[in-house]
Formats: sequence, structure tokens, C-alpha cells
Amino acid sequence: MEVGAGRIRARFKQSIVRRVVGEVYTHFTADDGWAMASHLALQTLLSLFPFLIVVAAIAGIIGSQRLASEVASMVFDTWPKEVARPMAREAHEVLTRIHAGALTLGLLFALWFASNGIEALRMALNRAYRIVEPRAYLYRRMQSLIFICLGAVALLSLAIFIVFGPIIWAAVIDIAPWLSGAERAMRVLRFATATLILAFVLTAAHRWLPAGQRRVADILPGIGFTLVTWIAAGAGFGFYLQRIATYRDTYAGLANVTAAIVFFYVLATLLLLGAELNAALMRLRAAARL
Repeated sequence: MEVGAGRIRARFKQSIVRRVVGEVYTHFTADDGWAMASHLALQTLLSLFPFLIVVAAIAGIIGSQRLASEVASMVFDTWPKEVARPMAREAHEVLTRIHAGALTLGLLFALWFASNGIEALRMALNRAYRIVEPRAYLYRRMQSLIFICLGAVALLSLAIFIVFGPIIWAAVIDIAPWLSGAERAMRVLRFATATLILAFVLTAAHRWLPAGQRRVADILPGIGFTLVTWIAAGAGFGFYLQRIATYRDTYAGLANVTAAIVFFYVLATLLLLGAELNAALMRLRAAARL
């Protein structure tokens, strides 16, 4: 009897998984998820450098351009090297030309274009969660600008930790030499900190950018899916560029930009699939309560 009951439970779970996966795929394709991912990827690329300009301007105000360079390093260190290397060079050029006096019309334009990436993400998440946006345009745009500013400040705060962390750690080693063998643990801690910050950013995006209300418990499955698949996608895309891709033969001087767009496209697709997963599970739970 117990064996039979176990088989029934296993089949029931399998049917639930098939239903959720089927709904995720069906809704993703029916609502132009591939096109939305493409739009989000392009807007992300277009918003990246304006965002770095905002970061550099804020760093200049607090008197440390080094922090802006550290933020760029944090951003690009998480990318495959084949994509990050040329983009990081251009980012360094941008950051070294921006100064504290950048509180000009140019900075306002940078804020505006950077916020376009947030708006693209909002539109894509609204579709994934089956929501028609009821909020006023001005409210949405102001929220996007606040997201950009808070994101810049958060990354600069993390950069302060990274810049001064080794100095503080060296002082700790001088006081307690027996901790010198824990450097690997510190590297793991830095990676874990970056992962937690990324998880927090995804949580904020899923909760507050789309219209409607969602509990943290409702969005955790999609966030977990996105984090895991992003790590796998980064490693896989790096291998693909090294061994298989022929972008340089096809696109010549535009190969680096093309690779970056494709990389963003993969990440955007996985992010939207995570939102679709959340939406499917929320509908399943709502149906079970009826």
C-alpha cells in the first residue's frame, strides 16, 4: 500500500511539474517573450554606459574616482572574459573622463537613458506576471530614476568594502597572524556578498517594478531559477565564445558588441522565464485555494 501511495504521489508531482513547465513555455511564447528578451537585452546594453556615468558622477562628488573604477570591475568580473574585456576597456575610458563637475545636462541625459533599461525591465515583467500597468507614466519614470540612483549608491558602497577590505584584512593579520590561512574564505565571502546583492536586486525588481502585489515567498522560486541559470549561462557562454562562436568572421569589428548583445539576450530570457515560473506557481496556488 505504501509503495502504491508513493507512486501516486510521484505521478502527481510529475503532473504538477509538467503543468507548470507547459504554462511557462506557452505563456512565454504567446506573449512574445523572445522579442521582449531581445528588447530588454538591447536596452540593457544602451543603458550600461549611462549608468556608469551616473556612478562616476556620484563617486566624484564623494571624492573618489577609484570607487567608480571598482564598480566597473565588479560589473564586468561577472561576465565571460571574452565579452567583458573589450567592454571594460571602453568603460574605463568613460569613467576616467567623468569628474565631479558632471552635474550638468549631460548627467541628466545619462540618468534618463539609464532609466530606460529599468522601464524595459518593468514592461517585460508586467507581461510575465499577466498585469496591465495602471500607474501613471510620471510615477513610473520617477521610480526608475530612484532605482538607478539607489543602485549606483549601493554599488559604490560595495566598492568601498572591496577597496578597504584588503587593508582592514591586512591589519587583522598583523594582530592575529593565525588567520592568514583564511584568505580563501574571504574570497568566498566576497563572492557570497556579490550573490546576495544580486539576489536583493532581483527581489526588488520582481516586487516593485511590475504593478500589483507579490509576497517575497511568491517570487523566490523565479529568483532562485534566475541566479542558478545565470551562473551556468556565464560559464557556458564563455566556453561557447572560446570554442564554437564565429562572431569575428561574421561581424568583423562589431563582433564584441554582437557577443555582448547575445549574452544579454540569454540573461534576459532566463530572467523572464524566472518571472513566468513565479506567475505559473502563483496561478497554481490560487486555483488550489478555490
